[in-house]
Amino acid sequence: MAAERPDQTRPVGRGSSENPANRFLSVHREPDYEHLADDEEFLKELRRPRTQYFRDSARTIISENDSPDVPFRYSLNPYRGCLHGCSYCYARPTHEYLGLSAGLDFETKIFYRDDAPRLFRDWLNRPAWQCETIMLSGVTDCYQPVERDLRITRGCLEVALEARQPVSLITKNALILRDLDLLSKLAEQHLCRVAISLSTLDQSLTRVLEPACSSPAARLEAIRGLSESGVPVHLMTAPLIPGLTDVDFPEVLRLAATAGARSAGYILVRLPLTVEPVFLEWLQRHRPDQQQKVQSRLRSIRGGKLSQSEFHVRMRGEGVFAEQIAALFRLNRRKNGLSEQLSPLRTDLFRPPADSAGQRSLF
Repeated sequence: MAAERPDQTRPVGRGSSENPANRFLSVHREPDYEHLADDEEFLKELRRPRTQYFRDSARTIISENDSPDVPFRYSLNPYRGCLHGCSYCYARPTHEYLGLSAGLDFETKIFYRDDAPRLFRDWLNRPAWQCETIMLSGVTDCYQPVERDLRITRGCLEVALEARQPVSLITKNALILRDLDLLSKLAEQHLCRVAISLSTLDQSLTRVLEPACSSPAARLEAIRGLSESGVPVHLMTAPLIPGLTDVDFPEVLRLAATAGARSAGYILVRLPLTVEPVFLEWLQRHRPDQQQKVQSRLRSIRGGKLSQSEFHVRMRGEGVFAEQIAALFRLNRRKNGLSEQLSPLRTDLFRPPADSAGQRSLF
């Protein structure tokens, strides 16, 4: 059994403090902390792991899914891995496909698609493309902090505007306000809608639960800024964590509606695969007094387990407590004048954009 990591070696400002074993690899390294006590330089490095960025050279940019629980078919993901470092992030296990870990690797080794706008342009020029809404992003946040410099998401929005391609976006970063010029033009033609993810107003909690995300106040301001610019906003109260954030959503709904959100939904926290050990370690480290309560309530809505993978129940849970959450959410949604979802986007305005060589189709 591996020795427990001493507190003086635990990373700060990260959602995970460990790298759980990759389920696809037969060999896994375990650090030996006994010999680190006198190595101050190495201890400092462990406390402040640097973020590394790698260019992703995959040849396609659009992913397709057929899950009955996911309200979109196509998604565009400019980044793999996410600096936001949310300990509960369901996308963490995707890093294992890259030979990395769903823990610290997920938030310190980030892959970016700098050619995403070109690949997006090529996709929209395919003769087989039948226009329908594309989600940015379906996996990791398309407005995570590095987007401020790389501007990949912005480049994709420029292509969408040129092609009149409808897009939905979901983020928990107020950086989205940078692109109001493009989003408002898309929204004028009913080609854009945005979901802002916010589940608690407690900044002391989000600071450790979602270390590199915008504050709750900043996300409410993002809702306000988008709404005032004519962009339809959906509040995604996700994830609701029973015993931790589930008591906050009535006030979150009220303030989001006041800021201009038009609709709202929620997802109960999911702990698939390697997300479970990452989240449980976070819970023990940051909220030990609530650990037993959270796990008990999770088991009460997950059929005695901590997670469910079955379609139709994995997002909402089941049982009396899950039903109580659903009923209370519906009540507060109606009370604040919010609908369940936003109106569909237009697809009849689409026109293929200029191709990578700058040529437009004659048809």
